[in-house]
Amino acid sequence: MAIDEKALQQVIDKDAIRDLVLLYSRAIDRQDIDLLKDLYTEDATDSHGDSFDGSAEDYCKFIAGSFPYMPYSGHHVCNHLIAVDGDEASGEVYALAYHLIPTREGGQEEDFMAVRYIDNYRRCADGKWRFSKRVVTYDFKLRRPFDGGGTLGQGEKDPSYAVCTNRLFQRGARA
Repeated sequence: MAIDEKALQQVIDKDAIRDLVLLYSRAIDRQDIDLLKDLYTEDATDSHGDSFDGSAEDYCKFIAGSFPYMPYSGHHVCNHLIAVDGDEASGEVYALAYHLIPTREGGQEEDFMAVRYIDNYRRCADGKWRFSKRVVTYDFKLRRPFDGGGTLGQGEKDPSYAVCTNRLFQRGARA
């Protein structure tokens, strides 16, 4: 049986794009702005509903500014449908996004959303897939007071850096 090299390349590309989406979650949740910057093309845009709409470079600055006020976030990828066409691809990612944010009164609240990331991807000159356009829809939003606990995001002290020593899990831009 002959191997269909085009079909095999599509499987490889889809897997790399799925890693890209998972790395986005990791960059936000581990508060790794250098990794986040590496996930976008130089001309990329990001539209996060009513919270941000602009260049990916400005989005990274916006997110970096929010990190001190967001002691925890968890972005959990569910379904991910991808169509690849050469060095371009599109995808729709269903995800659950959970944030702990401050209230005006000095407390904290849970910010839970069911979102969809509607993405365009591009394979860049270095062979890495990156977001060229990202549009986020908020299909469901819930905010309520938080009085729980947990590790609440440990940033650079997260145990994954010590336990998962492969470069993929370390801070900063991809190797």
